[in-house]
Amino acid sequence: MKKLIVILGDQLNLDSTALEHLDTQQDCVWMAEVPHESEHVWSHKARIVLFLSAMRNFSKTLRKRGHWVIYHKLGEHQFTTLAEALAHDFRKYNPDTLTVVQPGDYRVLESIQQVCTTHNIAIDIRSDKHFLVDIDEFRDWARDDRQLRMESFYRYVRKKTGALMDNNKPIGGQWNFDQENRTSFSSQGPGILLKPRTIKANTTTVRVRLAVDKAFTAHPGSTENLIWPITRTQAQEALHEFIDNRLYSFGRYQDAMWTGHPFLFHSRLSTALNLKLLSPAEVVSATLEAWNKQQAPIQSVEGFIRQVIGWREFMHGIYWMHMPDYIEHNALGANLPLPDFYWSAATDMVCLHETIGQILQYGYAHHIQRLMVTGLFALLLGVDPKKVHEWYLAMFVDAVEWVELPNTLGMSQYADGGLLATKPYVASGKYIQRMSNYCSSCRYNPANATGDDACPFTTLYWDFLIRHQSRFGKHPRVALQWRNLTRIDKHNRHLIQRQAEQIRVECIDQSTEKSIL
Repeated sequence: MKKLIVILGDQLNLDSTALEHLDTQQDCVWMAEVPHESEHVWSHKARIVLFLSAMRNFSKTLRKRGHWVIYHKLGEHQFTTLAEALAHDFRKYNPDTLTVVQPGDYRVLESIQQVCTTHNIAIDIRSDKHFLVDIDEFRDWARDDRQLRMESFYRYVRKKTGALMDNNKPIGGQWNFDQENRTSFSSQGPGILLKPRTIKANTTTVRVRLAVDKAFTAHPGSTENLIWPITRTQAQEALHEFIDNRLYSFGRYQDAMWTGHPFLFHSRLSTALNLKLLSPAEVVSATLEAWNKQQAPIQSVEGFIRQVIGWREFMHGIYWMHMPDYIEHNALGANLPLPDFYWSAATDMVCLHETIGQILQYGYAHHIQRLMVTGLFALLLGVDPKKVHEWYLAMFVDAVEWVELPNTLGMSQYADGGLLATKPYVASGKYIQRMSNYCSSCRYNPANATGDDACPFTTLYWDFLIRHQSRFGKHPRVALQWRNLTRIDKHNRHLIQRQAEQIRVECIDQSTEKSIL
């Protein structure tokens, strides 16, 4: 064996740089399912099933193409970690070199480097051409942008790719249409929606489900709701289904929430993109084709493209530019444990019960449910951001650390102190009332910060403003929120703080350490 080519669970693209110049007679593709990758955080069963099913299908494709593949299946070996499995095969096959594309998780990269050093195996880490902007190019761009703002990066990528551009000017006369993409539903709700596209479980997936249910019995979630593509063909079909059926309304209602409708008009393509069954280039191409055919309005097309080539690529660059230190950021000094209801949905706050319930069912919530429901409550409560990160990494089927960590610590929890986001995203329960119907069936009143019917979001919101007044009171983007504190007298501030402390006590009493086994 000359090269041992490691393919990780989020690297399932046939045009991977790891597979370039491969000698099928002397180079071997290596893949492994090991318990540690599902246990270093308390991973959702659906997430495990998705990754393992997609990996097994990819390995079959490689074999059909004539590649030599070593594949270690869960339950058919004694290895706990990737390093243990690699060490065993280093001794058995004695390869000259280990080849791997830059992993999506610093922890995995470090582990692979260490085992190669221990066994004196040369390592060839190749760039990931899945991304439109690689890490070196991002660093070059960052040197010219002192504030590292996504909007300026997004414009840079638009110009580079030509997406929605006309002679170096944005089509439609403006760079983004975010103001037009914040509409909530009327009291009638979203209307009739197509049911989420299900994926027929093949023999591979059935076997994976059995293996996961046996190996990870106590883990949260279910293995029954497979709605995510696990093959390249299924991913392409999902892309076109979104373009044909939901892109038109996506922009206008992308921030809206509604009871019993977890998916609404969202693409549900993040898993396919993050497993690399789809490339961002082809997703953007299909979206632009819909625009050219007048299948969707500019605010939907631009809003979706911004998520793919703006925010997603920006997260990738921020992660690799600032790891491994980024994960330790805790600018607001938050230190509380994560409430236990994050693992069970057992709360009488309807917005959290509804959102966490659907996460347990599908491993999914859209970006506003993540940022302004689950993330917002943890931020206002004062949960240790690393615990919040571990929960997001565990519970979402599309979670790979390069995209999840900066979204959580930077965007959601403001733990990096403004490196990624220009402001903390804080709001009272009135925001959730405006963007959803959750509050209509909830016992709490989002208008009240104190009293028996006070919304915990509203209580904690005002308490957050009080606690962090010195830090944000003169912040140019959020000073208006803090100026609103002048409307609250000293007595009522005291009542708010006392009620907020009671909420914290109750949440701490309900917390257990489940994020790391």
